[in-house]
Amino acid sequence: MNRVLSYYKKYILYILLMIVVLIVQVKFELLLPKYTSNIVNIGIQQDGLTDSIPKVMDETTYAMVISLSEEKEKSSIAKSYELWQPKSNDSKNNKIKLENSNTKMIPEDRFNTNYYVLKNEASTATLGKYMSNSLVNYAKYVSSRVESSSKTSYPIIGNAKSLPDFMKKQIGIKIVKSIYKRNGIDIKKIQKDYLWKTGLLMVILSLVTGGLSIAVSYLSSRVSASVSRDLRKDSYKKVLTFSNNELNKFSIASLIARGTNDIQQVQQSSVMLLKFIFYGPIMAVGALYNVFKLDVSMVWIIALSVAVTITVIIIIMSRALPKFRYIQTLVDKLNLVTREFISGIEVNRVFGTQKYEEKRFDDVNLDLTESNLFMNRLMSMLQPGMMFIMNGTTLLIIWIGAKQIDSGSIQVGDMMAFIEYSMQIIMAFLFISMVSVILPRAMISANRIGEVLNTEVSIKDDGELTRVHNLGTVEFRDVSFKYDGAAKSVLENISFSIDKGQTLGIIGSTGSGKSTIVNLIPRFLEASSGEIFINGENIKDISLKTLRNIVSIVPQKSVIFSGTIASNIEYAQSVRNNKRLMIASDIAQCDEFVNEKKDGLESSVSQDGSNLSGGQKQRISIARAIDRDSEILVFDDSFSALDANTDKKLRKSLKKNLYDKTVIIVAQRINTIIDADKIIVLDDGKIVGQGNHEDLIKSCDIYYEIAKSQLSEEEIENGKQ
Repeated sequence: MNRVLSYYKKYILYILLMIVVLIVQVKFELLLPKYTSNIVNIGIQQDGLTDSIPKVMDETTYAMVISLSEEKEKSSIAKSYELWQPKSNDSKNNKIKLENSNTKMIPEDRFNTNYYVLKNEASTATLGKYMSNSLVNYAKYVSSRVESSSKTSYPIIGNAKSLPDFMKKQIGIKIVKSIYKRNGIDIKKIQKDYLWKTGLLMVILSLVTGGLSIAVSYLSSRVSASVSRDLRKDSYKKVLTFSNNELNKFSIASLIARGTNDIQQVQQSSVMLLKFIFYGPIMAVGALYNVFKLDVSMVWIIALSVAVTITVIIIIMSRALPKFRYIQTLVDKLNLVTREFISGIEVNRVFGTQKYEEKRFDDVNLDLTESNLFMNRLMSMLQPGMMFIMNGTTLLIIWIGAKQIDSGSIQVGDMMAFIEYSMQIIMAFLFISMVSVILPRAMISANRIGEVLNTEVSIKDDGELTRVHNLGTVEFRDVSFKYDGAAKSVLENISFSIDKGQTLGIIGSTGSGKSTIVNLIPRFLEASSGEIFINGENIKDISLKTLRNIVSIVPQKSVIFSGTIASNIEYAQSVRNNKRLMIASDIAQCDEFVNEKKDGLESSVSQDGSNLSGGQKQRISIARAIDRDSEILVFDDSFSALDANTDKKLRKSLKKNLYDKTVIIVAQRINTIIDADKIIVLDDGKIVGQGNHEDLIKSCDIYYEIAKSQLSEEEIENGKQ
């Protein structure tokens, strides 16, 4: 997990930028409930009047308000207003008309009255409280002089001092509204302007929030895709360094799943995690802060909703988490079964095991399907559960809030804002909880990827030699090899040498260690004891790149890539050389079947060479090794699919054209190595005979028995002479 997380350090600037954008996005989203509340409270209930400070009062009303104000508040109120006489054309009144925007509220047909208008520079912070007190006293005074039978818009006021500030403000706004109407000011226009302005602002905020959300998605996707690209690249490079020991530790199907499915899982999870892991906490903190600013007594409803949400998540995740790891294991198993079935399809058909293979596949597939269905059913409960919680929360807030509205404790808009903040908090905790859903799956995949990346390669590239002189000599000195954990050695005390230009043949029964010797030369395997030298240099002192440039191997199983015959032969070359290509093709006896094809060397080759015969694939593999022009060529039983005539012609061509190369041939047939300069005979991991054909016929019983089973008496007698 830590190894995968380290890949995100490279993109820390993108992640920090994403967090900044998220903070701005959340800030704008948290403004929307406030504006919704304002539309209801101010735009609808208060007709667009934002406070209890009248911007314009006629002289009579002003005088009454001042006279009914507290002594300590009169001075502040008086300093906030200035007298404007519309009919006067003196410089003072003209200046007020031009500079004070509040004068524009008064229609011209009401210019016959003098007004007190609020100064532009007046501070409304404390003035609002003072004016609320004064207007409450004004309302109480006016209502006391109105007959009980007459209609009035003034509320009946009891003890003014005992009223809460909220009620004082509402009474003050109602008085301001009556003052405006009495002076011909268009209240409907004020309300409409406020609603349009607030509504337009909400639209802009929504568009900006949407744009920021897209930016966050882009940044998280970019980081996730980049990390996945780096993981795929490094995983692939890591697997290329694996020796046979590491490849045996992981199955091929598992390595494919880790390099594709697991990395894809990390990428998909990362896109959501990068948003949720930051968005949830930021939104929760911001929404809670705004809820407490509302100063309402329904916070316990949010706490209850969050507690229920977390409980539901815990219950669901306690059932789901154990299944996540099991599903990844089943994906590996499904890949393994599928790969074995497809790669061995010809054997399956020959032995009639299709029903057995179908059952194997169906068992794993059914198990995986049932596990996925279980997960889907379990996770499908989450959405209706959350909808129930959110709708229940809304109903509870409306029920409790309605009572508080009725008692005058809060306004309708405040309750609506509280509902929106509650939904934001619940969704924030849902996002945080979703992290607990996504993270375990991502962790499982990340750990599986980390296992590949953190695997210690048993064969380390510590060699410093990049150039080796006198190329071609190979020497084994008392070499033994044993697999880790095995009780018995595969090779014991192997010693032999071969000079440049010579051919070494290796023969022995199945399991005698022939291929192990081949794999030790390029360090696909590491000798348990003893030393191997090439040109007098210990192969551990030679860099792996240099060593594997010196040695070319044709494996037992021909590896053919999709493309053309030419691209397969020139596989190791970065630049096509037609002359070199033709020479390699001719030596490997490829011309026999290439010339029969319409496109020759440019004939297409299917995946795994499925449109070629076994012998053709072997000859292309041999041509590939020759084309590379390495000093040491190793053929690991790579003539087995050739007919006797082609085998003979190929050996003759190798001897004629590669006389300056060191050639090692592993074979089951004596005819393939009969002309070798030196032959070693293996039995049970030990050398039981060493020499040329004639010497071994006389001195080695095992070699003689092999020869007796493959050669005629005449050929054996000729070998003895």
